[in-house]
Amino acid sequence: MSLPPTSSAQRAREDLAARLRELRLDAGINGRTLAERCGWSESKSSRIENAKTAPSDADVRAWCEACRVPEQATDLIEANRRADSLYVQWRRLQRTGLRRLQESSVPLYQGTRAFRAYCSNVVPGFLQTPGYATALLGNISRFHRAPDDAAEAAAARVRRSEVIHQANHRFALLIEETVLHYRIADAEVMAGQLGHLLTAMSLPAVSLGVIPATADREGALWPLETFTVFDDRQVVVELLSASVNITERSEIGLYLKAFQGLSDLAVYGAPARALIVQALEALDR
Repeated sequence: MSLPPTSSAQRAREDLAARLRELRLDAGINGRTLAERCGWSESKSSRIENAKTAPSDADVRAWCEACRVPEQATDLIEANRRADSLYVQWRRLQRTGLRRLQESSVPLYQGTRAFRAYCSNVVPGFLQTPGYATALLGNISRFHRAPDDAAEAAAARVRRSEVIHQANHRFALLIEETVLHYRIADAEVMAGQLGHLLTAMSLPAVSLGVIPATADREGALWPLETFTVFDDRQVVVELLSASVNITERSEIGLYLKAFQGLSDLAVYGAPARALIVQALEALDR
């Protein structure tokens, strides 16, 4: 799978592809000969070498064997797995259900001190109620045809989010006002979720900003994809098809800059509460 040229994942793929190409050139063989030795098509060799297709561990091992340098396979397979970890398709993550997906990120959450999260489509996971999380994760399971363990996954998500009540963690959270109006669940669940946001705003470790739908965005940032910054060392971007893990410092800087720009558009305190209350009142209409 080819990724945007600016992504950390694609750069890692390109670095690996360049190393594989160097092995082929050092071996003095062309793509056709390499393909014959590996037992696959010449086009596959080309796709791997041009970072158009991600190789499997077996592909990397076969490549090294074909170039008569099997001793390099271990290091290249490790590099391949690092690149793979930066861009992970949801269908792979969700193969065993959503509960394990929630639990797998607990160490990252526990080890992070400063969280910055921007959500343009749903309530941040840190602040989701069990009812809202169950409805949302159920929708995700159905869409991706993953095993339906929404209730267990929601419970795991709520447990993961307990860090919000623990010492030495800080949360700067931003949501678009439209998130307050999306009916992810029925009116009763949505009312509970919106009420929970009002309660969470009083937590000492939480700063919750709401970007009004009427915010003047001329010359400013447009609504972006949902992303979370963990201690300025990792960014997780949630796409429809995949989770993208960004560790390149320059890219992290872009997201920090974007977060600051979005923060400048948001309202806090009483004005933010007023927007949440308006969304609550709209549930009765």
